[in-house]
Parts: sequence; C-alpha cells; structure tokens
Amino acid sequence: MASMSRFAIRDYKMRIGESICRPSCPISSREPKPHHPGLGVGLSSPENGRSCLAIQSKGFSPVANLSAPFLRCQPPRCRSSILLCKAASDVSEDVPSSSSSGLSQYEKIIETLTTLFPVWVILGTIVGIYKPSAVTWLETDLFTLGLGFLMLSMGLTLTFEDFRRCLRNPWTVGVGFLAQYLIKPVLGFFIAMKMKLSAPLATGLILVSCCPGGQASNVATYISKGNVALSVLMTTCSTIGAIIMTPLLTKLLAGQLVPVDAAGLALSTFQVVLVPTIIGVLSNEFFPKFTSKIVTVTPLIGVVLTTLLCASPIGQVSEVLKSQGAQLILPVAFLHAAAFAIGYWMSKFSFGESTSRTISIECGMQSSALGFLLAQKHFTNPLVAVPSAVSVVCMALGGSALAVFWRNRLIPADNKDDFKE
Repeated sequence: MASMSRFAIRDYKMRIGESICRPSCPISSREPKPHHPGLGVGLSSPENGRSCLAIQSKGFSPVANLSAPFLRCQPPRCRSSILLCKAASDVSEDVPSSSSSGLSQYEKIIETLTTLFPVWVILGTIVGIYKPSAVTWLETDLFTLGLGFLMLSMGLTLTFEDFRRCLRNPWTVGVGFLAQYLIKPVLGFFIAMKMKLSAPLATGLILVSCCPGGQASNVATYISKGNVALSVLMTTCSTIGAIIMTPLLTKLLAGQLVPVDAAGLALSTFQVVLVPTIIGVLSNEFFPKFTSKIVTVTPLIGVVLTTLLCASPIGQVSEVLKSQGAQLILPVAFLHAAAFAIGYWMSKFSFGESTSRTISIECGMQSSALGFLLAQKHFTNPLVAVPSAVSVVCMALGGSALAVFWRNRLIPADNKDDFKE
C-alpha cells in the first residue's frame, strides 16, 4: 500500500506540469494572484507572434489544486524569472495528452486497485463475518509476516533525503506527530471511560488509538487533494515513533484497567515495524537497481496483503461481532470521526487547506492491523483485539468517504504552502 505513494507523487507532479504547459491559458486584462504562492506562471504579451511563458524561480511546492483546469496566468515581474519563449503554434507540441500518460499500464492498474481500497475492505468484512474460514488461516505468525512485508514495502519507497525533509519541516511534521500520539490516545481513553466499556474492550480501544498512522492514509490523502509527500513523511515518523509511544501510552492509559506488558509491546513493535522499515530504506539507498526491480511487484502484493490483513481480524472475531456488533461499532466510529474533525480544525489555525486535510487524515487513520497483532500477542483476553478489528473497517470507510468529500471541494487559490521540499 505504501508503494502507491510513489505513483501518487509522480501523478501529482505531472498534473502540475500539465497545468503549466497547457496553451489554452487565458491572459487576464488585470493582474490576478498566482494560483499557488510558490509558483507564478504567466504568458507575456505577444511580440512578433510569439508568446512567452514565465515561471518565477521560487521553490517547487507539492501542494496543488488537482481539479483546476488551468493555472491562472501572471505577467513576469521578478528579475530572476525564467522566460521560456516559444512560438504559440509550437507550444501545443509539448503538451501531455493526459495527466496519467507517464504511467505504464501496470501502474495504472495498481493505482485503480489501490484507490478502490474501501471496496476491498467491505468485501473482506463480508467474507470475514459470513465465511471466516476463508481468511482466518492468516493467524499470528503469518499475520506478523504480512504486516512486516507492508513495513518493508514502505521502507523501499524511502531514502535518507526523506528524513532530511522532516528536519526541514519540523513544525508541520511535529504537529502531525502530536495529533497522532496526543489527541488520538486521549480521545480513546475519554470515549472508553464515558461509554463505560468493559475493561478488555476499553483496553483494546485505547491500544488502537495509540497505534501509528496507517499506510492507507497516503492513498486517502492523494484522493482528497492533500499533500501526499507530507503524508508519507508523517506516516514514517509516527511508525518509527511507535516503538516508544505505543507501549508507553498504552501502559499509561490502560495500565489501570488490565496488566500491560510495555516491554513486550515495545519489542514486538520494534520487530514488526522498525526492522523491516530500516531494511527497506537501506536497500533503497545502497542497492537502488535491485530495489527498482522489487518495487514493481510490491504494490500488487501490498494491495492483496492489505485486504487480507483487514479481513482476517474480522474473521477471527466474527462471533463477537455478530452478538455485540452495535455496542462495539459506536465507540470505534466515534473515535475516528472525532479524530478526523479535531485534526482538521486544529490544523486550520496554523496551516493551509491542503496541509489541514493531510493532518486530519493522518490523525484519523492508523495501523489498526498493528493494534490487532499486539492485542493477540500480549493480552490474554481475546476481547482486547475486537476494537482493532472494528477499527479496520471504520478507518477505511470513514477515511475514504472524507477523501471523496474533499476531492469535490476546491482548494482555495490562496492556499498557504506549508511544506518545504
């Protein structure tokens, strides 16, 4: 699933390129604001039948309104502007036919399969409830391997430069980190106490609220016109931080309810999350040719594995869901809905629309599969794993619905650029 971010970012840049190159851009009689504060594009007045495309030499921003039919034009005003002058009749020759023309047929299929993630989750949920034997074979050991492979696939898409970008965006990434490990855990604890859940269910809800961001959030961010690059960085940071934060917060918030093996949680998180991610990053950094061959296969495997990792938890707790489904769905659904809302409105005080959408999705979507695995391995009561299983469905459906809603809402032309490449 994480490998999808590579296609999303590439498509992101091609759409921006399409907006810049499109020759049908009208010249306004007055001087409008640029469509994006970090990118001024314009056609100068024609001279001798030629038109000049001006691109201001500010830093590139990954934030763009993907739905805009064209970027507004602005006459060049900066001395450092680069004038790309070409006969108007020749400009059309360089215009890409579509925003996805740079993707191979295989990559287009992977993109389609990945963006249909909610559909696979719904199908997996139905199979898990009514035909659990079809998915319950993915038990603890195989489940661990599958989750480890997803972490590895995320690592294969990262480089050391990605971590340097985190240092260039400490405030933006830091707010996402705090939202993941402050707002969400407090919400989980508050909801568990207010709804007076039993000790095992309350512990499970708190555990899943303390888990890191999930890879599905990168896809949801792409659909919502959020900042995909920032989403990948936030997921990476929260995933690495989970080694300390998940066991520490679970012990602090749920330790009064049931015994919590914080050391065991930390060790399992280290083995399942950090080790595969580091292997992936090092492989990508030192063996790029080998990695480039692997990443052509990992997206398809990732789609299949993610679907199984969502369906298997449902199948393993299907009997409990049939008997107590309504009681369990409400607190988990409220947890995700509140996290989406608080993450968004909290971000709006400091950031632009695109970044606020990204932080909201990162705050509301987490690795429920990791919570399910930790619950199975380190808690004797099987009910502790149930909130994580329910969270898989609520997270996927809620995040996808929000992403589609935002996709149909334009990002303001004066959207702030909060991300430094």
